[in-house]
Order: sequence, then C-alpha cells, then structure tokens
Amino acid sequence: MDLLFYHYRLHCFVVIDLKMTEFKPEYSGKMNFYLSAVDDLLRTAGDAPTIGIALYKNRDKTDVEYALRGMTQPVGVSHFELSKVLPETLEGTLPTVAQLEAMLSRDR
Repeated sequence: MDLLFYHYRLHCFVVIDLKMTEFKPEYSGKMNFYLSAVDDLLRTAGDAPTIGIALYKNRDKTDVEYALRGMTQPVGVSHFELSKVLPETLEGTLPTVAQLEAMLSRDR
C-alpha cells in the first residue's frame, strides 16, 4: 500500500496503490489483502467499507475485469501518464519527472 487516507464525508478509509508497471492480475490479490487488513485493523463500526484505488502505468481492460470479477470490495483501477512538461507556475516547486522516477525505482 502506497497511500492511506480517511474520507471524512464517506466515512471510510481509502487505500491507494501506485505502480510504475503495467497491471498484473496478481495485483488484485495484493489490493484485496490491503483492504482486508485496513478493514480488520482500523475500521470501526461507524465506518463504511474501505475503498481501493489502483493506478498503473498501463492496464489491459480485460485483464483488470477478470482479476476483479470475484472481488466484493470496492476497487477502481486506472492508468496514468507522467507528463514531461511541468507548468511554469510549478517549476522549481515540485520534483522533476526524473527525480520521481528515481525515487520510485529505488523504493521497488
């Protein structure tokens, strides 16, 4: 699990998993593990079920559909694309794409 938030309006935890790779079916098992652990260890009687959000460098819709078909917990899967150009107003305030990629590859 890369990020864990609590959504105060929905009254639930939100687990976010970020990958610099393509979606693999086994990632759905990891997400299910994260959701089950958060629900068991952190969720209280007044909380709604934990939501999972998974972002990958690329995804195949069919693979995602098959991998998530039997899951009963709410999970969303999407892809992302790193931009090579940073808006001028943000230059110097955020890490560069190269710095982010270096940090992510070092952590994996």
